[in-house]
Amino acid sequence: MIGKNIQRIRKKKGLTLSECAERAKISKSYLSNIERNLNHNPSIHIIEKIATALGVELRTLIGSGLEAQLFLENEWLEFVNDLKKSGIRKDQLQEYKKVIEFAKWQKRQSEKE
Repeated sequence: MIGKNIQRIRKKKGLTLSECAERAKISKSYLSNIERNLNHNPSIHIIEKIATALGVELRTLIGSGLEAQLFLENEWLEFVNDLKKSGIRKDQLQEYKKVIEFAKWQKRQSEKE
């Protein structure tokens, strides 16, 4: 469904596959595979790049309801598995949250400059 949404919006906006891929800074073949649903699990980062290239919100591409929920749940499961693989334990998450909050604060400060 994500692929069909991307293709529908891209065509509606009058963009070729090449133009959209170039705007999203991904390969034409990768975008084509996503649109044809050959790549069933593109990362959220890639979907965000495509949404930006198309000038739409992320949720427009992933749809709504169950599919969107499953897509986002899968992203979180992958994230949690990556944390576990890196050796981070559940009881350590609060400490890492502080690091993330600091990084977000730093980013906001740099954007103000």
